[in-house]
Amino acid sequence: MPQGLENAYDAEVLSKALPFMQRYENKTVVIKYGGHAMGDPELGRAFARDVALLKQSGVNPIVVHGGGPQIGEMLKKLGIESKFEGGLRVTDKKTVEIVEMVLAGSINKEIVALINAEGEWAIGLCGKDGNMVFAEKAKKKYIDPESNIEKILDLGFVGEPVEVDRTLLDLLARSEMIPVIAPVAPGRDGETYNINADTFAGAIAGALFAKRLLFLTDVPGVLDKSGKLIPELSVREAQQLIADGTISGGMIPKVETCIEALDRGVEGVVIVNGKTAHSVLLELFTEHGAGTLIVR
Repeated sequence: MPQGLENAYDAEVLSKALPFMQRYENKTVVIKYGGHAMGDPELGRAFARDVALLKQSGVNPIVVHGGGPQIGEMLKKLGIESKFEGGLRVTDKKTVEIVEMVLAGSINKEIVALINAEGEWAIGLCGKDGNMVFAEKAKKKYIDPESNIEKILDLGFVGEPVEVDRTLLDLLARSEMIPVIAPVAPGRDGETYNINADTFAGAIAGALFAKRLLFLTDVPGVLDKSGKLIPELSVREAQQLIADGTISGGMIPKVETCIEALDRGVEGVVIVNGKTAHSVLLELFTEHGAGTLIVR
């Protein structure tokens, strides 16, 4: 492309992005980072650049990350066999120690290093830091296929966030730092709990009344029955799509988590494809977005 045309193209892109950049200036955007994007070095660097650019554009980004595959790999290396109940991993005392080591240790610091390499100040945290999040033992119900009776699963040290103190996060926002948070938190009982990263991100975003909560997933967003991306849904429309089977399988809990986040006070929640490079910027700074936005 000739230099003059290239400059004109760049100017056009910037002019289109500017109104959206102004919309998010001084606003909090929480990003749940995980899935295939976390395991791909190039996508990881692209994600870090997106987060750095958000900060440079006046946005207050907060990253919450998962790490299920990495936890599974470490447990396998250490010869610790995972037990599952109702399709969910039971986290015993020994396992939760490994979970904390992997989530709040190696994975957390890897993401921090990627963002720092882009010229910003990221800091690694978990729910324990500054008593940011307190959890309670999760109570998961399921129907026993043999007796057809509803039972409560004992998942060990799997928790649900019940208290969020935003003091530390507000302080970091004023200090121009980017929090990168692992979904591990203490309970009032003195135990450590592993929390689902989506649920954890929703609790953080709700406490901060975030402008947007982005879930980076392995799919483009919510699809209609013909497989076409639905760009925006209201809560009522999302519930109708669950009822008629359009939203099915693993997308159901994802959408339900989005609705819970809206109930907590988040303005809008987006399901976006983390396998697409710069999907965060495309969602926030372009007219067409990149995923499915769910609003109240």
